[in-house]
Amino acid sequence: MRILVVEDEPKVARFLTRGLEEEFYAVDVAHDGEAGLYLAEINHYDLIVLDWMLPKKDGLQVLQELRQRGSQTLVLLLTARDAVKDRIRGLDCGADDYLTKPFVFEELLARIRALLRRGHSGGTNLLRVADLTLDLVTHQVTRNGTAIVLTPKEYALLEYFLRNTGKIITKTQISEHVWDEHLDPFSNVIEVYVHYLRDKVDRGFARPLIHTVRGVGYLLKEEPTP
Repeated sequence: MRILVVEDEPKVARFLTRGLEEEFYAVDVAHDGEAGLYLAEINHYDLIVLDWMLPKKDGLQVLQELRQRGSQTLVLLLTARDAVKDRIRGLDCGADDYLTKPFVFEELLARIRALLRRGHSGGTNLLRVADLTLDLVTHQVTRNGTAIVLTPKEYALLEYFLRNTGKIITKTQISEHVWDEHLDPFSNVIEVYVHYLRDKVDRGFARPLIHTVRGVGYLLKEEPTP
């Protein structure tokens, strides 16, 4: 899943980026409100971690403009403001959650998982199709009880497939949700990683789960038993 971090303090931004990438998220960073608003408008993010106190445009202005323009992207507001009236104001302006600084990174991750569960995994941290299971907390992947070891990008790709089980996913959608803004759109990196993933998830099993829809993209689904 792809996350935008809008944070003006370089150390905090680096800390967030490193920690989120270690959890297999694709991360883009903006250091002021105007840059954050611009990136949020031209890219497709699954979630935005938005600091309140930002130069050029503060986080509340960014949030309000996003909502006024119809954006439904999940927003976690991150701020040192801990008064009840500030939390209420942030939530009323359209934030989906609110976390005050200083914070424990594990709590931030738990809140992100909780937000991303909405409409995707039925309130559970397990994503599953057929005998394939992915645990969002431990990052363990198994098929028919056998552990599958994935690289971070393979894991992120499989998570996106599992969150969209039964839907045809285009290469553009994959690039928008699994890779950050540095992906070369003319490379074949997506095809390469789908091949890697298919080799680990489907090879040796009777029924393939990852299917190619020629000229369109890919589809993760359980084939009916013959």
